[in-house]
Amino acid sequence: MTIVLGLLILSFLVFFHELGHFAVARLCGVEVEAFSIFMGPVLLHKKIGKTDYRLSLLPIGGYCQMKGEKDFTKAVEDGLGYIPGQSDSLYGTHPLKRALIGFAGPFFNLLFAFVASTAIAMIGYKYYTRSATIQIPQDQNVASPAREAGIKSGDTITKIAGVQISDFSDIYEQVALKGDEDLEVEVLRTNDDGSQETLSFTVHTMINKKEGNGILGVMASGESIEKIVEPLPFFPALIKGFFDTRDILLTTFQSLKILFKGVDITNAVSGPARISSMLGESAKEGFSEGLKTGWVVVLQFMSLISVSLFIMNLLPIPILDGGLILFALIQTVTKKQIPPRIQYKIQVAGFAIIMLLFVIGIGGDIKYFVNKAAVAK
Repeated sequence: MTIVLGLLILSFLVFFHELGHFAVARLCGVEVEAFSIFMGPVLLHKKIGKTDYRLSLLPIGGYCQMKGEKDFTKAVEDGLGYIPGQSDSLYGTHPLKRALIGFAGPFFNLLFAFVASTAIAMIGYKYYTRSATIQIPQDQNVASPAREAGIKSGDTITKIAGVQISDFSDIYEQVALKGDEDLEVEVLRTNDDGSQETLSFTVHTMINKKEGNGILGVMASGESIEKIVEPLPFFPALIKGFFDTRDILLTTFQSLKILFKGVDITNAVSGPARISSMLGESAKEGFSEGLKTGWVVVLQFMSLISVSLFIMNLLPIPILDGGLILFALIQTVTKKQIPPRIQYKIQVAGFAIIMLLFVIGIGGDIKYFVNKAAVAK
């Protein structure tokens, strides 16, 4: 049930992406032949103007079918040196308009992340954490970069890489994406005579090769603390939504560096099944604590995935929106279309890359569910 719930949430994000293509295609004068909620066999449909609006069977996103999408395939098959198209078709319109249509889908994902972040700021929420006073593992066989640098149990971490620390969740947030890096860690230490001093240490973090997160080698101490983030009025919430979306975007870019640090890529790259499962489980757990908490948890997760979709779809890989944008911009500058056969060969290479990532993601999903089942036993 959790996978179905997660799949529906993920489908909404894909549908919203396609809605971006639809809206801008119409604004640019490109005819949309069909616009479907979900995919597969059509259950219901109604033609309004030149667009056939559909509700399909499989709850997997949706699609926006524009006039002239098949002109590319026909040009390849006929051995043409260009892609013919009418002015109201995808390949017949001005290349800058085509680039805008390609960009609209990812942009709508980013727009949704902003709307979701704004909504979270207006709802307000609470979370549980512990103080920034830390403990160092006593077992000397347990590696601890903090211990090696000179940090001791009872120290209170006040800054990491110049960022102010208020609780243990801040520590995790600052270290998680900085594995195998030198970090300046500032602590407040209480001496035996009761005096306090501020000390600074350079800690070279470890990296968890399985999960991909950085490790400082410290543990939380003390009682659990409830922190309440008060709801904001509309305009302050808009500002916070903007900066929160920016932070998610920057964090997502930072997380890409992890893939080049020897991390187990099957854990770092999630496939649709694992994403749907995680979405569903988060929604279920959130709503079990209350309607307000449930919505905040779901919106936070959807914001993260939306930003990931924004970045992924803008990669300059053919068959993704980024590839369409790149070809359109090249045509704008050179005033010539890239010959269809060359585009086709590049698309085959791009398709191979996407399939490789898909296989890695599916392999990671299988591994995830097998391990999950083993733990359940």
